Amino acid sequence: MIEIEQVSLRYRDAKILQDVNLTLPKGGLTALIGPNGAGKSSLLSLIARLQPLQSGRIRVDGLPVDTTPSRQLARTLAILRQDAGVASRLRVRELVGFGRFPHNGGRIDDADRALIDKALRQFELEEFADRFLDTLSGGQRQRALVAMTFCQGTGYMLLDEPLNNLDMFFARQLMRHLRAAVEQQNRTVIVVLHDVNHAAVYADRIVAMKAGRIVADGAPADVLRPDVLADVFGYAIEVTEVAGKPFVLHHL
Repeated sequence: MIEIEQVSLRYRDAKILQDVNLTLPKGGLTALIGPNGAGKSSLLSLIARLQPLQSGRIRVDGLPVDTTPSRQLARTLAILRQDAGVASRLRVRELVGFGRFPHNGGRIDDADRALIDKALRQFELEEFADRFLDTLSGGQRQRALVAMTFCQGTGYMLLDEPLNNLDMFFARQLMRHLRAAVEQQNRTVIVVLHDVNHAAVYADRIVAMKAGRIVADGAPADVLRPDVLADVFGYAIEVTEVAGKPFVLHHL
């Protein structure tokens, strides 16, 4: 369980997060949606201790993120940042293998190699395994970063806009992999998505944010309603239904 209590964040005079309270049970896929600047990425960064807490408390499985040793926290949760920067002269296999570092300290054994190979297969990266990252397309690099996150083998995965640079096929594949990780491995996934229709299909829960606050929280059918979406995104949006799921016509 992730427990977020009275969390606020400021950069100079700008309020990034304001009194956020949120409990995310273990298991399930939660999508964070909202306009640019809503505070979604900042919230993930605080959960993963990529930046220090200024106020409030965050606990993951009872572990306070601000005081838990880094290696222990890295065995508990993995994060894929939106702006993940990696050395261009790394090979794909090496990058994916970094996901095992919290467990092996850099001493890769046969069990780690098996997990690395599994991640490469899962994300269809086998043919690129020995290529340098700077020879790949943006979408191929993104898949390699996601594979590294999966390879970390944590119970919690935080992914900030993981569909960036992915075409329709691989975006769908990734969301299916996330759904399978929830259902087959009981992982807990928190993912920032701009495509609300992916959230509609694959998420158990949607948390909508605006101006640093949570403005809606619930099942997709309860959040992806015209009145809620208008409040969050600032314009009238039609919602219909396809295959029993809400389908948001945000492009019209």
